Amino acid sequence: MSSANQNLSSEKMVNAGSIDHFHFTVIVAEWNREITSALEKGCIETLIANGADSNKIRLISVPGSWELVSAATMAVNMSNADAVICIGVVVRGDTPHFDYICQGVTQGLANLCSAQTTPVIYGVLTVNNMQQALDRCGGIHGNKGDEAASTAIKMALLKEKFLHT
Repeated sequence: MSSANQNLSSEKMVNAGSIDHFHFTVIVAEWNREITSALEKGCIETLIANGADSNKIRLISVPGSWELVSAATMAVNMSNADAVICIGVVVRGDTPHFDYICQGVTQGLANLCSAQTTPVIYGVLTVNNMQQALDRCGGIHGNKGDEAASTAIKMALLKEKFLHT
């Protein structure tokens, strides 16, 4: 679905349930830090605003979006994360590098999601230019970091629901 007319950042979570017991791992790519830091900020603020315990939010930095897959795999397999949020941005350039990175990251995270039960949230912007990235990290299209956090909360609650039924 196109996000051209979507801004879910202003969506308020209603009766989400208690989330102060959940452990969240937020993995953030260092590449295009101007963008990823804004996404990270939105993500963390949304987690805390919805009741997450700031002491149970682990922030991990990786060099670029490509490394999100490896770090997310480690987080799923080697930590007590109830949800893993991957934040990055890939901006189209003049070479096919963009396509390879986007495809690899997307497929890698999708494979990880389907191979286990810890929610892994895709908070990676794949944009044609920096303006599109700016529009999605606090600009006219909201902050996709907020949306990634909301998705992580909903998925952690869903997993908990399955475990207790």
